[in-house]
Amino acid sequence: MIFGIGIDLVEVSRFKKWIKDKNLILRYFNEKEMSEKNIFETDTENLSDRQLSAMCQHYAVRFAAKEAFSKALGTGLSGFDLRDVYVLKEESGKPYIKLGESARKIFDEKCPGAKIFLSLSHEKDYAIADVIIES
Repeated sequence: MIFGIGIDLVEVSRFKKWIKDKNLILRYFNEKEMSEKNIFETDTENLSDRQLSAMCQHYAVRFAAKEAFSKALGTGLSGFDLRDVYVLKEESGKPYIKLGESARKIFDEKCPGAKIFLSLSHEKDYAIADVIIES
């Protein structure tokens, strides 16, 4: 049975500001999400347009996943830290959502034993995430 469905669309260019202001990345993203496109190990001032676009897409689609998860869960963005909802990849490249302490607690209370399904996509200007929670 489907517990909830959430979808979110994000404008990728919004994240150019985030890449330049590393505090915004720290505020919303888990260190495991940052490991693939780590802005703290990158000279963000000298990125090519292509590199900047790839970095923005990376963070935009993950932020969309956090929003989509909160919609599927039915809580909105309250009750848990956004860094406790993060996107990782299987060896095959398939993305999945991992939950940290505060998000896991709410998830287990609302839909114990449920599974989270995630689909991500981005194309130049937009990133989208779809989350289905199945109990």
